[in-house]
Amino acid sequence: MQSPGNMLRAAVEGYAGGRSYAPGETLTVHCTADVPSFDIEIARCGRTREVVWTAEGIEGHQREIPADVGARGCGWPSSFELVLPPDWRPGYYEVSFAWPGKDDRELNLPAFFVLRSSPERPRPPILLLLTDTTYNAYNDWNHSRSLYTGGSHVSFERPFAPGFLTRPPDLRLRAATAMGTFDPAFRTQRATVDAHRLSGWCYGAGFYQWERPFITWAEEEGIELDFAVSSDLEFRPEVLDGRQLVVSVGHDEYWSWAMRDSMEEFITGGGNVMFLTGNAVFWQVRFEDEGRVMVSYKYAAPREDPLRGTERQSGMWSDSVVGRPENQLTGVSFTHGGYVRAGHGVARGPGGYLVWRPDHWIFEGTDVRYGDLIGAEYGVIGYEADGCELTYGEDGLPVPTHRDGTPESFEILATSPARLWANEDLPPTNSGVDGDLSDLGYTQWRVFGVDPRVTPESEMEPRVRAIGHGNAVMGMYTRGGTVFTSGCTDWGHGIEGRDPIIVAITRNLMTRLGGASRRPGAEDGAGEARAPSAEAG
Repeated sequence: MQSPGNMLRAAVEGYAGGRSYAPGETLTVHCTADVPSFDIEIARCGRTREVVWTAEGIEGHQREIPADVGARGCGWPSSFELVLPPDWRPGYYEVSFAWPGKDDRELNLPAFFVLRSSPERPRPPILLLLTDTTYNAYNDWNHSRSLYTGGSHVSFERPFAPGFLTRPPDLRLRAATAMGTFDPAFRTQRATVDAHRLSGWCYGAGFYQWERPFITWAEEEGIELDFAVSSDLEFRPEVLDGRQLVVSVGHDEYWSWAMRDSMEEFITGGGNVMFLTGNAVFWQVRFEDEGRVMVSYKYAAPREDPLRGTERQSGMWSDSVVGRPENQLTGVSFTHGGYVRAGHGVARGPGGYLVWRPDHWIFEGTDVRYGDLIGAEYGVIGYEADGCELTYGEDGLPVPTHRDGTPESFEILATSPARLWANEDLPPTNSGVDGDLSDLGYTQWRVFGVDPRVTPESEMEPRVRAIGHGNAVMGMYTRGGTVFTSGCTDWGHGIEGRDPIIVAITRNLMTRLGGASRRPGAEDGAGEARAPSAEAG
């Protein structure tokens, strides 16, 4: 969704010189200011917002914004530097700016960084990866080019557009249409973005949407987390050392070859992963300029990428040229899922999962039964969903075919319908992805080599046609370590709403895979986890 022409700007805006730091390293923050001086506040954001550092009277300078800022970054000098103290806890840190005359009602447009645990202290066994590569792909600060507005190269050295890191209090903005409504044209989202002058792309990425509610819940539960960003998997793969569990939440779409190598080696070595995500690991990227710039040609990769025709082509991981489908890592793929309650992609979908195997240990303590609908109250199946090619076993339960790269031990636990957009499914805010091709047509071409502009659907093989009828698939496999996937972006909204069953499943996973123990007296936010009874409807 395009951003409004009057998208918010602030008198002071900036970005951190890095996204991921350890105690003892030097944080740099790079700002432009329309005021002669400003103040800075750094706060750790978790269950509570804890202010840890302030400074007043930072000299302000208005900095030039390069014409190609989206691709090459701002290049501003640092406005201040701080050696990060050893007693600061791992977490997500917000860098906020204030100045004389600032209206307290004005939306804060902060910078952020993640603080990893000190290498000199015992590491928490559970590591949360914030999806910085996906944040960067969507960021259109100052209407700069993103990977969604014509760019192939995007710089991390830019402030974030409004809505990615903070939003007005109690504002509800999701890509998926709210439960109980039918709005395939995204009229509600369009009106909300315009009224608050937010980025039209903030629904698809950013801390506020998914990681924020997960961290709040985990800390209420007394679960200790360590923190890193997804690009650390390439530049600091040692962040995985000694971990029992790695967690990704929300929208974790952009991965490099080295990032995948690091995570797959971690799993083979016995490490566990929770992908509470959808559209996960869909696009291959690479980094330039010592990691400051991320590159992905996406749909144009077969024509424009200098590495086109090789396994490093920066398009879909499931592209037959690349030959490394994301199923091999996550168990599922957007190519066999699609959209839910977005455009005409399952526009009136149930918003939750239908349970197939209720006896699995993830459902312990929930009283979930076969065929129950779970998570629908908060629309946990919404926006983008991942699935796998499946069929039905002799017992009538779904099983993977494994022809798409899904691991042999993958078990399907629950599903919900999803749909790759065909041209007739597109909302008015979106156009085709590659000329006159739709998501469905492009996937048929790049995965199976069947171009729908040449071959009519009636002449396609059944498995090529079938990807137009996908599913969000919740499942799990073991290959050294164990990998769980929710198969949808919006699991975190069930966490935020304290859906008792979604919370119970998440708690079971964190306990079994990560060794998490619940703090005595931790807040629950919901009663005993029970599925809706058949009598309730």
